[in-house]
Amino acid sequence: MSTPLARKIKALIRTNGPISVTDYFSLCLADPEHGYYRTREPFGREGDFVTAPEVSQLFGEMLGVFMVHAWQKHGRPKDVRFAEIGPGRGTMMSDMLRVIARLAPDLYADATFHLIETSPRLRAVQKETIGAHADRFVWHESFDEVPGGFLLLAANELFDAIPIRQFIRTPHGFRERMVGLDADGELTFAAGVAGIDPALLPEGHRNQPEGGIFEYAPAREAVMAAIAERLHIEGGTALLIDYGHVSSGFGDTLQAVLRHAYDPPLAHPGEADLTSHVDFERLAAVGRAAGLRVHGPLHQGDFLMGLGLAERASALGRGRDESLQRQIVADVERLAGSGAGNMGDLFKVLAVSSADVALAPFRPAD
Repeated sequence: MSTPLARKIKALIRTNGPISVTDYFSLCLADPEHGYYRTREPFGREGDFVTAPEVSQLFGEMLGVFMVHAWQKHGRPKDVRFAEIGPGRGTMMSDMLRVIARLAPDLYADATFHLIETSPRLRAVQKETIGAHADRFVWHESFDEVPGGFLLLAANELFDAIPIRQFIRTPHGFRERMVGLDADGELTFAAGVAGIDPALLPEGHRNQPEGGIFEYAPAREAVMAAIAERLHIEGGTALLIDYGHVSSGFGDTLQAVLRHAYDPPLAHPGEADLTSHVDFERLAAVGRAAGLRVHGPLHQGDFLMGLGLAERASALGRGRDESLQRQIVADVERLAGSGAGNMGDLFKVLAVSSADVALAPFRPAD
């Protein structure tokens, strides 16, 4: 069954010709009338996917511990801007705040709090989630609206939703991958005519077989550059968590998720979430180029366990009934474990800092 956005995209292609994967990605998520984030409630068990903060309060609490640690390592600066980009339902920020208020009351009292969120609907949900803290917050349409000053920034599953470009190996080299129409008028992938600067390709690109895919995300790197520039000028640390790979390489990671199951990327535009894996090697390179100290990336499981996830889970379950204790154990496995359905290996954690500070649980060499 064709979706309203599919019909719109097909009409666009019939009129103007095939569109790039990056334009298709953008339309699927942000079309003003039919885009996924304009029309759907993606988060939680009733939506299409569950993010780590919705799995357990433990996730946000561990991030709160890290932020307090970073603040201390930077010398406990005053007048901190504490911000999150893409805060979902506000769950992660709410859990971080609870820890910060307990462990670092001075930080909580002196900081100003900022959420970067473009959706009026989600802003209303975030205000409800944050509850008593809401009057401490300012909402912004874009990151560059956050006022100057020392910054502590968190972003979970931000970069995977920023569109990518794809290039496919053909007999004539790598060509931009497009979305067009097949003989039956259905959406299909095809090779375009635009190439890519070979300097952007990883080593071994000449040995890639026909049909091999390279993904390049200049829009993600631009967001990373904006974060890095802000930290370089004003000082601070940013913590970035997403699913992806540590090293640049080849492969098609474009994927759609609909009602907690994978869906073909061209099947339900506007009704399925569309994402791809994040290239952490490229993001780290942007941070280094801006003169920042880069920490990681680490696997999410190693990051959380290194911050004391197991100990906090044990404390949370102490004296509780058996069913709740079992749930806490299952939540820890989901957040930090490896294998299908778990986030510990697939998700990576990268931090960048303006000062040459050592931040646990990252190794000194990270």
